[in-house]
Amino acid sequence: QVQLVESGGGSVQAGGSLRLSCVASAASAFPYSKYCMGWFRQAPGKEREGVASMGRDARIRYADPVKGRFTISQDNAKNTLYLQMNSLKPEDTAMYYCAADTGLRVTYGGRWYLPTEFNYWGQGTQVTVSS
Repeated sequence: QVQLVESGGGSVQAGGSLRLSCVASAASAFPYSKYCMGWFRQAPGKEREGVASMGRDARIRYADPVKGRFTISQDNAKNTLYLQMNSLKPEDTAMYYCAADTGLRVTYGGRWYLPTEFNYWGQGTQVTVSS
């Protein structure tokens, strides 16, 4: 069983920055390097969408709207996944979720941006960007 807990959300003005964190806990040390980890977001009335992922081979992918502004990283020693968000825009406003693909679906050809490929989810952290 894996638990994911996000933090770091808040309210900022357009152009500001936030850093989201996702701490993973399990019966033993969470092997980040073994699984694909992702950040997703969901705005009111919209479907959940992939924002960024870090694959088993450390391959990093970003959704087009956040390229050049968001950075995904991880600290294995702290069992923590991060999402650094710079130059925030009002359209970035959403609930942000951390997810883990322990079923290796993305690793073996799945699409990193599809929520259905990930089997563990955090509760989310709200990000609100005002203009």
